[in-house]
Amino acid sequence: MFPDDFDGIVAGAPAWWTVHLQLWNMKVGMYNLPTNAPHHIPQELFPAIGAEVLRQCDGSDGVLDNIISDPRRCNFNPETLLCAGDVQNQTTAGCLTSPQLDTLYHLYGDWVEANQTFVFPHLELGSEGNWDMLLGSDEPTTLGTDYVKYVLGLGPNWTWQDYNPSLLTLSEELNPGNATAGFDLSAFSKKGGKLLHYHGLSDGGIATHSSLYYYNQVLRMLKPRGFDLDDFYRYFMVPGLEHCTGTPSSMNAPWYFAGANQAGTLGTGVSSVPGFSDAEHDVLLAMMEWVEHGRAPDYIIATKWNNDTLQDKVTRQRPLCMYPKQAMYIGTGDVDDPMNWKCQMLYGENVLRGNN
Repeated sequence: MFPDDFDGIVAGAPAWWTVHLQLWNMKVGMYNLPTNAPHHIPQELFPAIGAEVLRQCDGSDGVLDNIISDPRRCNFNPETLLCAGDVQNQTTAGCLTSPQLDTLYHLYGDWVEANQTFVFPHLELGSEGNWDMLLGSDEPTTLGTDYVKYVLGLGPNWTWQDYNPSLLTLSEELNPGNATAGFDLSAFSKKGGKLLHYHGLSDGGIATHSSLYYYNQVLRMLKPRGFDLDDFYRYFMVPGLEHCTGTPSSMNAPWYFAGANQAGTLGTGVSSVPGFSDAEHDVLLAMMEWVEHGRAPDYIIATKWNNDTLQDKVTRQRPLCMYPKQAMYIGTGDVDDPMNWKCQMLYGENVLRGNN
């Protein structure tokens, strides 16, 4: 709306689709409620689900390293989690009942309404460690319910049990605060603006592919008009990054590149990337390099320390590649060394490598 305000923008896990996102926040919680229903998956089972997803999906990128680089390449079979016989303790067994598997299918499926109208993307395979944001309570998150009560104006007595699809129409009609981003970035591009956009693939708060959906809608609007998105807009998916900061302990994926909120997660005295304060490792410095010197980043190197608070020893680094390319292991050398990876189109590759 205001293309002249900034020369460069770094946008991380953006909540850009307000009219649908807030209701999706609530809808995800509703899939798993009420807590006394047979289909409810208790929070204690989230780690078992995440472990099975990691077991099935880790090698889908060609490397066994406890990181799911691209969930879209994993042919996940939820039925492997089905309990066998009369299980006395599901948490110990790490299994799900048939009604709970139905809930899992809802969580991993896009939200669609009548006539297959797409509303919002699904939670991603590998996001299970972050599910407590939306699924860890006996009520849907107030991000959704308070939106309906106080922003859409249905009042404090409204409850999530009163939900019906007409709320979508109301939300779209009101468009509160005009806070849903449009797709026409032509004016921003023409004035020389630059946009670096990223989203964690383990985000349990905002579905990762809402960002990919936005990118593709901008592409559909501008490419037919002669715009090359790479000239001003670059999108990066971050394997193992949860909502803005952190990574599941089961993955220990490189997640730190000085994105929004990340320095504060390490400590109050942290700035940039400790030990790697340069445009190759710091997304904001990469943006400055692009805006001020015309050098656009094809990748950003993400870092993981043995102790993120102390930043004592780097255990893993990996390039985050500009979409649609992905990081591909070259087949030799330490898989935790970014020098042994390259950015390329991965589809069609099915060679399995690994060191564990």
